Amino acid sequence: MAEPIDEYFLQSIRAAGASREELGPTLTPTRALELFDAQLGSRHLDLAARWLRFHGTGFYTIGSSGHEFNAAVAGAFRPTDPALLHYRSGAFFLERARQVGGSDPIRDVLLGVVAATEDPISGGRHKVFGRADLAVLPQTSTIASHLPRAVGVAFSVARARKLGADSPWPSDAVTVCSFGDASAGHSTAVGAINSAINTAYQGVPMPLLFVCEDNGIGISVRTPAGWIASNFSTRAGLEYFHADGRDLEAVHAASIAAATWVRTRRRPAFLHIESVRLMGHAGSDVESSYRSAAEITADLARDPVLCTARHLVDAGVIGVDDVVELYENKRAHVLRVARDVAELPQLNSAAAVMEPLRRVADTAKESTGEGGLELPAGTTLAKAVNAALQHILSTRPQSILFGEDVARKGGVYGVTRGLQAHAGAARVFDTVLDEQTILGLALGAGVSGLLPIAEIQYLAYLHNAADQLRGEAATLQFFSNGQYRNPMIVRIAGYGYQKGFGGHFHNDNAVAALRDIPGMIIASPSMPDDAAAMLLACAHAAVEHGAVCVVLEPIALYHTRDLYLDGDGLWLAGGAVSPASIGRARIHGDGVDLTIVTFGNGVRMSLRVARALADDGVGVRVVDIRWIAPLPLADIVEHAEATGRVLVVDETRKSGGVSEGIVTAVVDAGYSGKVRRVCSEDSFIPLGDAALHVLLSEATVLEAARQMTA
Repeated sequence: MAEPIDEYFLQSIRAAGASREELGPTLTPTRALELFDAQLGSRHLDLAARWLRFHGTGFYTIGSSGHEFNAAVAGAFRPTDPALLHYRSGAFFLERARQVGGSDPIRDVLLGVVAATEDPISGGRHKVFGRADLAVLPQTSTIASHLPRAVGVAFSVARARKLGADSPWPSDAVTVCSFGDASAGHSTAVGAINSAINTAYQGVPMPLLFVCEDNGIGISVRTPAGWIASNFSTRAGLEYFHADGRDLEAVHAASIAAATWVRTRRRPAFLHIESVRLMGHAGSDVESSYRSAAEITADLARDPVLCTARHLVDAGVIGVDDVVELYENKRAHVLRVARDVAELPQLNSAAAVMEPLRRVADTAKESTGEGGLELPAGTTLAKAVNAALQHILSTRPQSILFGEDVARKGGVYGVTRGLQAHAGAARVFDTVLDEQTILGLALGAGVSGLLPIAEIQYLAYLHNAADQLRGEAATLQFFSNGQYRNPMIVRIAGYGYQKGFGGHFHNDNAVAALRDIPGMIIASPSMPDDAAAMLLACAHAAVEHGAVCVVLEPIALYHTRDLYLDGDGLWLAGGAVSPASIGRARIHGDGVDLTIVTFGNGVRMSLRVARALADDGVGVRVVDIRWIAPLPLADIVEHAEATGRVLVVDETRKSGGVSEGIVTAVVDAGYSGKVRRVCSEDSFIPLGDAALHVLLSEATVLEAARQMTA
């Protein structure tokens, strides 16, 4: 199965003649040959991937052809510098592996291509460039989604040292993050670059090099000529470097200059490398459908592997026959390994695929941690959250807390008030008003030895940044087979019923985007003591097991004091609080006539309904699930069977709400009694009293309960 690029290389190099040019000052002949070897390896990995796909044994054909100059980028960095790589970074990966030694990167990449369980990074779950011992964090193909994490890693290098926290990165490390020109236009990239500049502008260390590999096209969509240079070369606060990807020495020199600049100044820089994309976007891409044959053929002459080979011949480092021999020997070696790995075992069951997710969930559930705190009498939910956060900051020196308005102001609702004064500005601080940056900072801090506690000010604000949780945070252990962990806690003020400051963006009840993310812990406390206990449990799960935890805090209950009557103070808490058991419900009452399963604001409604029914002689037990994920299924089923009647009270929406999962789970578990659910409408929440027409009401809950127990 011949590829034009393969044939063109051999024909062109055989026609080359030496002109006796000199190698530049940054490359010795030995070093140039090392980088050329990485380029050859990357090229033949691409060819082998297509060969494997042709024979039905390979599953990934997005290649690095045209981007092999990034071997020189790798050569400019230390192997301990964390790298978050573009998916066309085969040569970078091979050169980094050569620097470190002890691995077979050709085999590693091919194991990923064939999805073999022996793949040392993902265990056969995805083809990614990554290895923990190479300081290469595995990335999937989501456009630019790794840039916010890169900002977080660069920030955390200095912050971990300042806090005395153990970090996998040296204190003078530089973070390198590569991406394509099409990705540079994505809002995620724009936000990440802006936040890096903003951070450095404030005098905070940000040792980060953005590497834009500009091949001028994103699948079939062209990047305007000159756009990358025009957009980034004069950006204030972002040092700009440039190189032509055809010239290995120029890339090497520019990469060394950029890496040195960032390492010495601890500020962000942008390395722009002009490149070419060869062999299309992937094996399935019919490039001729959107590019002319003449244009595709002309690009073959810009091949960086060919250009390096010619330069080595011209400089007299090796001869033409030597180049051909190296090229064919590398082909033979790569194909030999490809044949060897093609028939290796792949993941053969759902349990095997999900093992990294199960491992985190099970270990987190089994261990609730040690230590607790004492809540003063009369503590509200807001004050309980504050007390738990203060306890975590006091007992876990690697913890940091950040978000919009959390520091000086103490949060929109005063939940974090006084925490900056308690823990200091290095640990409690405000961020730019960008949720992607907030979550990216948490992602980077988590892999850098810190315990990040990020606040998203309102649930509706999460949705423009949800991919940072879905595509980056929750997938890291999955795609690294547990070798990389992403411990983090994300606090989100959410749900409806907020009075005086309403409307869609401040009363959002949409949780579907969170519910279907595998492996993530979702806490939803409603009572003050639970809020503290569950935060402590999340902190333990994050630190000890690398869990990604989201805590949904009901805004309407932050300052609630009473349950049944004004002044009764029954929604307040006090006394000793220990970490809660993850995935276990809290049960109120032992009635035998009806089981109400609920969470969040629904708990208060349901307890009030239970009291009204008790006056009618109807016994109710209320199951506060507390954990939306993992769902406390055993507790739900046990108390459902105790009464034979289940009413699910769900303040989220009918479609995509929590009750869908609860009802389905109890039916799947074999429950055969009566079951009904009441929910809010499938609507955005309007401003003012109009919200009451679409939000679930206590009256609706009471009516449904009476109908079920009539």
